[in-house]
Amino acid sequence: MTRAKSTKPTLILMVRHGRTPTTGKVLPGRAKGLHLAESGVAEANRVAERLSEIKGITAVYASPLERARETAAPIGKILKHKVQIHQGLLECDFGKWTGAQLTALMKKPEWTTVQKAPSIFRFPNGESFTEMQSRMVGALDDIRAKHPGEIVVCVSHADPIKAAVAHAMGTHLDLFQRIVISTCSVSAVAYSMSGPVVLTVNSTGGSLSELRPS
Repeated sequence: MTRAKSTKPTLILMVRHGRTPTTGKVLPGRAKGLHLAESGVAEANRVAERLSEIKGITAVYASPLERARETAAPIGKILKHKVQIHQGLLECDFGKWTGAQLTALMKKPEWTTVQKAPSIFRFPNGESFTEMQSRMVGALDDIRAKHPGEIVVCVSHADPIKAAVAHAMGTHLDLFQRIVISTCSVSAVAYSMSGPVVLTVNSTGGSLSELRPS
């Protein structure tokens, strides 16, 4: 059964997972077994409380990685929705760089390309930033098609969220590193027939109850 088309925008609330023991130190990528730190659990509970102020959230999605699922769990609990896993919300595949110390990576000559021209960079044996952005945007398109005119939470990772925000703003991928996405921050994009409207980026405090297109 196909859903009727809605004239209301679909509001996507993108949440980065909470802090882990390696946040800001290591490039964890898709390595399994990385769980939230105690501070990350506290962040997840706080963002769940903030999101509960928004009336009408109909679904919660998460990346399959543990840190994203553990962040989504209290959100799903407080909103009374089962967390649905979507592969498209995964972290970027960092290939051979997975698990490397950020201080070591910053010394590599390729790091300048990662920061200033990410659209032409591919991680060794991994994903390119362009592929990551296409995957993430495609995932949001799929979720929007399932929830037209609704409000949906998507728990993902910093780089995919940055890339999705850049795409919604019409900003070139080479500039997406200028966007900051903190742990358990909320970035909201309303998708309508006329295109996306970015409502907030990297919101880490305050009320979200009045979040809506102007």
